[in-house]
Amino acid sequence: MVGTPELRDLPPPPLPKRSFDVAIIGAGIVGCTLAVALGKQGRDVLLLERDLSEPNRIVGELLQPGGVRALQQLGMEDCLEGFDAVACHGYQVRYHDEPVHIPYAVGEDGKRPEGRSFHHGRFIQKLRSAAKAAPNVTIVEATVSKNLIKNGASGHVIGIRCTPRNTKAEICYFAAITVAADGCKSNIRSDFIPRQVQVKSHFFGLEMIDTKMPLKHHGIVVLSNRAPVLIYQIGTHETRVLVDIQGKPPSQTDGSLKSYMMSAVLPTLPEEVRPSFRKAVEDSKSIRSMPNSFLPPTMNKTPGLILVGDSMNMRHPLTGGGMTVAFNDVVLLRDLLADVEDLNDSDLVLDKLAEFHWRRRGLTSVVNILAQALYSLFAADDENLKVLQKGCFAYFQMQGICIDHPVGLLSGMLRRPLVLYSHFFAVAFYSIWIMFKTTNPLLWPICFLRSFMVFYTACVVILPYIWAEQQC
Repeated sequence: MVGTPELRDLPPPPLPKRSFDVAIIGAGIVGCTLAVALGKQGRDVLLLERDLSEPNRIVGELLQPGGVRALQQLGMEDCLEGFDAVACHGYQVRYHDEPVHIPYAVGEDGKRPEGRSFHHGRFIQKLRSAAKAAPNVTIVEATVSKNLIKNGASGHVIGIRCTPRNTKAEICYFAAITVAADGCKSNIRSDFIPRQVQVKSHFFGLEMIDTKMPLKHHGIVVLSNRAPVLIYQIGTHETRVLVDIQGKPPSQTDGSLKSYMMSAVLPTLPEEVRPSFRKAVEDSKSIRSMPNSFLPPTMNKTPGLILVGDSMNMRHPLTGGGMTVAFNDVVLLRDLLADVEDLNDSDLVLDKLAEFHWRRRGLTSVVNILAQALYSLFAADDENLKVLQKGCFAYFQMQGICIDHPVGLLSGMLRRPLVLYSHFFAVAFYSIWIMFKTTNPLLWPICFLRSFMVFYTACVVILPYIWAEQQC
């Protein structure tokens, strides 16, 4: 892996060069891979990043098989090697400590695909090293102003303003296309996307050492009377635990958060995990958090500008679909822009971006809707949602296509929205049947009335997200 000092020891861009085919803001998941892909096409690419040191985040650490496949299509699968990444073969979902095994579904080649989990920062540095080594890519460490350079008459974005690291002078770069890939906290987004980011919960993350896992090489999802907990290995010795907390979280300053972890979360975890979790909580000076955001996709309609990645579309990270969406978006953008000889042809580029918006939905609508709907069930906070949660777990217990299709959708390998919708409503009806089955027949008239509320709740959970995916 190329270390931070080597990445920072980059030569300045060849002055007085200030014009590029593409300027990409953000050297993260999308920015690095898109820079490599377009550089290989012969495009002159400028990649700008505020801070090239290794990032330290608690999400973006689990790559589904669909994302691994996209990296292979980009010729960047080597970025998954050489930094202690761990193979992931599926999930174990635990409902009040009762487990069900959900392995990744067998593919057309007769083999089960695998995902990868890792330290986010180490993976980013591998991607940045690939971008540095790619042809036609210039990397500059600089802070980009949110005020992009526009053609005053047409509104066409024609470049960026930035302040290089360790300087105070603002300079300008010009490009046929500017790509905003500056992540979930994008400072470019607000001027071009009217939709607001929604945050309903936060993940609080701890790193456990030498944890005994209930099932090796699998993500563990813990369901209880509280919001879900996600556990997965990110290195030979390190395991990440993410605790979802809805609403206003307990205070860290007065110790309330640690008390919550010990009294409310610890008893719900698998017994073999508890010693490591307890030690991680006791040893932590501050438990890091990350907002779990939702932002429906918006079609790129501004000439000269592409918003992509989390700057344009986000979903709850429970299902680990963000990087899978990002890498597949890069594959699609690369292929669509390959047909554009002159990137200054804004009408043709906008046509390609409209095609990009609709073609990406085969995967992204599945990942987005599944993430939001599954979180609603897994974090059930009312009685009707609890019926659906219990029914969902019982549905998984039937195995066969009851797990193969859902995990195929989650992994990014099965890209059929209608399959998602059919299984979701199958879960709703099965949940109602389970409710009748586990209720005294004398109370069935009440169950009959309640069944309408359960089905209505299922519709309220999924239909708004289906509608959001159909918008431009």
